[in-house]
Amino acid sequence: MQNDEIILGICIKGFVLQNLTRFSSGRAFMMGPLLLLFTVLFSTTTDLAVGAVSPTRINKDARTFAPGEIIWQDEFDYLDRSKWSNEINFNGGGNGEFQIYDDYGENAYVRDGILYMRPTLSLDTVFGGDVEKLYNGNLTLEGCTDENGCTRQANYPNINQPVVSQRLRTKGAFSFRYGHIVVRARMPSGDWTWPAIWMLPEDWKYGSWPASGEIDIVESRGNRNLVNPDGVNIGAEQMGSTLHYGPRWPYNGYWAAHGEKNTATNQGYDRDFHTYEVIWNTEMIQFSVDGTVIKKVEPPTGGFFELGQFPGNEVSNPWVNGTNPKMAPFDENFHFILNLAVGGAYFPNDSTPPPPWKGSSTPFLTFFENRTAWLPTWSGENAAMAVDYIRVYAA
Repeated sequence: MQNDEIILGICIKGFVLQNLTRFSSGRAFMMGPLLLLFTVLFSTTTDLAVGAVSPTRINKDARTFAPGEIIWQDEFDYLDRSKWSNEINFNGGGNGEFQIYDDYGENAYVRDGILYMRPTLSLDTVFGGDVEKLYNGNLTLEGCTDENGCTRQANYPNINQPVVSQRLRTKGAFSFRYGHIVVRARMPSGDWTWPAIWMLPEDWKYGSWPASGEIDIVESRGNRNLVNPDGVNIGAEQMGSTLHYGPRWPYNGYWAAHGEKNTATNQGYDRDFHTYEVIWNTEMIQFSVDGTVIKKVEPPTGGFFELGQFPGNEVSNPWVNGTNPKMAPFDENFHFILNLAVGGAYFPNDSTPPPPWKGSSTPFLTFFENRTAWLPTWSGENAAMAVDYIRVYAA
């Protein structure tokens, strides 16, 4: 039962009790109906209040929640550093991406209740316009969050990353298991940008990626005119939601847990705000956009190992002894990540147009030198991923 329903019940009961007292002195004929109403309301609201208990867990807290109760939210009235921390690295997310992740204010900020995350050229933001530093400079990132370190020596043509952006996460501040997530956001418009609102496991109980899972709430591509060989727009007019899972790399059953949806032509996810939802409980995970279900993942009896059709003669099932074997690895706590990447493996080589770095042995340099083609599409806040709010309700 939601809090507003409980409060409504209490208010109605209070009204009835007050009027019972008043009517008893001069209008005794009202007592019967009012007592009946009171009895019905009391029994109904009491039953609801002590009814179903949610399996949702915040961090490692075993608190009890009513289904539908809001357990966490960020309305982005300001950038709350008690909720969000920066990842600082230049490892390219393991996907060959082109950005440095750091904590520059021009790359992530809140204005009028909206969080904006946008990329800029590292030549300007990091290197102060000095091309020599971009091409041959030594760069060390302060506050590095990468266990492999954050020091890089460029040596032309192997230059430093040409872009800087931000990646925010709630790791260590908020994580949860099972819930209903509602996000209202607008994707960016800008060639070769890759926005994502997603989740990773807090503790990696089942091992390194993808064994402990990944939940992609929404990701997209910023190109307005990007099509696959079938002529389908795979740029800003398409969004996707995905679960990644597998016993170990390179086994990944994402193909059985991926949904996507295209807007009408010239009405991409970069043109306006849309609502992205995830319902995650002990039986399934369901993705929706603007109220339309795009993928419902209900693992069979054998759980995600059976769903992914992994060869048991080659790899063992790491989830068989999970807390909830049917849903493992999605039976542990996950935290939120917001980021805007640029370039990388998410852009297929067979698209039209193809990525400008296709086939290049020096992709950073090739991309940077092609900037007259793509940089004009990065138009101010239009090139930003804009997030209105994130709300999480108990499952």
